[in-house]
Amino acid sequence: MLRQTQPDILLAITTVPPTYAHKKQQLYLVLSGIFLVNALLAEIIGVKIFSVEKTFGLTGNLTAGVLVWPVVFITTDVINEYFGRKGVLRITFLTVALILYAFLVILGTTKLVPADFWLDLNKTDPQGRPFNIEFAYQSIFRQGLGIIIGSLVAFIIGQVLDASVFQLFRRVTGSKFIWLRATGSTLISQLVDSFVVLYVAFYVFGNWSMTQVLEVAKFNYWYKFAAAIVLTPVLYLAHYAIDRYLGPAETAELQEEALVDKSV
Repeated sequence: MLRQTQPDILLAITTVPPTYAHKKQQLYLVLSGIFLVNALLAEIIGVKIFSVEKTFGLTGNLTAGVLVWPVVFITTDVINEYFGRKGVLRITFLTVALILYAFLVILGTTKLVPADFWLDLNKTDPQGRPFNIEFAYQSIFRQGLGIIIGSLVAFIIGQVLDASVFQLFRRVTGSKFIWLRATGSTLISQLVDSFVVLYVAFYVFGNWSMTQVLEVAKFNYWYKFAAAIVLTPVLYLAHYAIDRYLGPAETAELQEEALVDKSV
């Protein structure tokens, strides 16, 4: 009787096709990673307000964080479609916890005493003007701590609202009109998010006037509105790729599981 060698066993193991459960797990892992990284990036770079007019030739000002935010709400809609409201809220609360951890670490670094040689090496800018790198570091990251409070409050409210509205639309439309439930839920949730984050971050904890808050919030929202419309093809492309990865029967089963989510 022939004995199976170790290479033969390893080959047999590696050639076994992935199961539905494995594919489902991998899909949620990838989507969650995309969601988490972009949400964290948005929080870190959101401290910068840039001139859209001087950068792109359009009138208005935006927080730098909104540039990657469309990726977050597109990913939210995809997770909601396949894993339901519970799947969205699970990664949302994990992301909130990890963002808080990241900013606690950043806060801790602002308490560290800077090295003298580091200050000396960076005491002038490229034009030779006096520059205090420690002051710059403190200003940027401590300002970010005000933003983190406002953005996390808005983030949680926006995500709960987005997930709930998405499922409400889905119960009405079924598997049809992906663009309607995705765009509709985004536009409603981001209307709240855009104003809450700036109000808390820059009015309550900052030095902005209410006029500045309303002006930037309004422009932020219209940017998100336009992005939600423009990125609709990306949403369909993501659905196509996922359907090919899972298979028709498995896709239908996963979507049905998301639709009957008892937490809705």
